[in-house]
Amino acid sequence: MALQLHVIPVTPFQQNCSVLWCDVSNEAAVVDAGGDIARIRAFVEAKGLKVTKLLLTHGHIDHAGGARALADALAVQIEGPQKAESFWLDQLPQQGQMFGFAPSPALTPERWLEEGDTVSIGNEVLEVLHCPGHTPGHVVFVSRAANLCVVGDVLFQGSIGRTDFPMGNHEQLIDAIRSKLFVLPDDMTVVPGHGPFTTIGDERRSNPFVADRRYG
Repeated sequence: MALQLHVIPVTPFQQNCSVLWCDVSNEAAVVDAGGDIARIRAFVEAKGLKVTKLLLTHGHIDHAGGARALADALAVQIEGPQKAESFWLDQLPQQGQMFGFAPSPALTPERWLEEGDTVSIGNEVLEVLHCPGHTPGHVVFVSRAANLCVVGDVLFQGSIGRTDFPMGNHEQLIDAIRSKLFVLPDDMTVVPGHGPFTTIGDERRSNPFVADRRYG
């Protein structure tokens, strides 16, 4: 039994949409369906997966823009982010206009997520961490069994999320990374919202924004 992962880069921003599934039940969740939902559905159908829910790390258009359309097409619910993210999810129509995306309605998930909540995918369980800073209601999904975390735009290989958007907070972001992510196992795989995978240990040792050598 294992949690499986496939990443589909979507939208002009090449956002890492993650398909996670339990290889016993073939039940799946789609994380951050920002757009290109035909490509997401094609992969799911080719693998014979049954999507039971959509998950959102945060409400920026490249992560959430296609979520409602995909959830409606699959007749499933959306879970996450944390409720402070209504600030961004309410503005999806304006975000779409600003960045030239297809129209996307304002979105309210069927389930808001909080620190300490869990999300099930078949026989697999994800832990929820609330990691504000890039956006106020950003969450991260952690699988202890698969030794991976899907971190959205909190942490990247050699970088961190932007905090210059409205409701961004640099100090909150640094604190979330160091107090919640850097206590995870060094060999845990990090699946960021953009770009290549990394590990907790690599970023803790060498990330120029948050590495141990910078903070002591």
